[in-house]
Amino acid sequence: MIVAQSADEVRAAVDGAVAFVPTMGALHAGHASLIRLAAGYGGPVVVSDFVNPRQFGPREDLERYPRDLEADAAIAAAAGADVLYAPDVAEVYPEGFATTVDPGPLAADLCGRSRPGHFAGVATVVVRLYGLVRPTRAVFGRKDYQQLVLMQRVARDLALGVEVIPAATVREADGLALSSRNRYLDRPERERAARVPGALRAAAEAFADGERDAAALLAAPDLDGLDLEYLELRADDLGPHDPERRAVLLIACRLGATRLIDNVLLDPDHPDRAALELAAKEPA
Repeated sequence: MIVAQSADEVRAAVDGAVAFVPTMGALHAGHASLIRLAAGYGGPVVVSDFVNPRQFGPREDLERYPRDLEADAAIAAAAGADVLYAPDVAEVYPEGFATTVDPGPLAADLCGRSRPGHFAGVATVVVRLYGLVRPTRAVFGRKDYQQLVLMQRVARDLALGVEVIPAATVREADGLALSSRNRYLDRPERERAARVPGALRAAAEAFADGERDAAALLAAPDLDGLDLEYLELRADDLGPHDPERRAVLLIACRLGATRLIDNVLLDPDHPDRAALELAAKEPA
């Protein structure tokens, strides 16, 4: 694996159908799973490592966001990446850059209510990176479900020629979804954070037992101790919930200064799957 700082270096190093994994660094086992999925397609894999200033609000954690290129390179290489692309801001947003990608009304919903402009920043940097890397497919984790749906829509609406591939959420032993921001949690907050997957698990177990009423599913979770932003049940395309279709239950909350998001898919054809996914596991 090489570490590249320019798009010219990337394109000189890879050829063929490139699989791309966009990240903001601070790589962990969840990112490694995305890279392994990308590598499974058999072509070269490029992983970006770029903390995008355009997707942080004025009171968010841009300055304290963790950065460790050496550690990221080790994780990316072990997972099967061919290139770790670590551009600087001037490479991604050169002087005179003036374009913003508006991903549509969904960007102002759910997480967009408390993070105005966030998804426009995500869409803009992803489309820009597509232009620099020129992949044929890109892998996004399901943990950031709204982001995944929006990036699928952007690729489709703009006919970018990039297939957006979803990857399963990787979880810790107690079910908490892996996130770069988990390291911000102090011990009491980390203990309370286990209530996030616990809330999803309660609804998933009710669903597995045959419950299909949206109000009952939303009433199942115990949200005590969580500073809740939202808990919502939607169709899997994030449209209105339809009990006959696959659904997604999404949660966002704050623990101290740290914002956590998570979700679980509820599939009428496989009603037990969600509860099994969220079941606490013995530590490895």
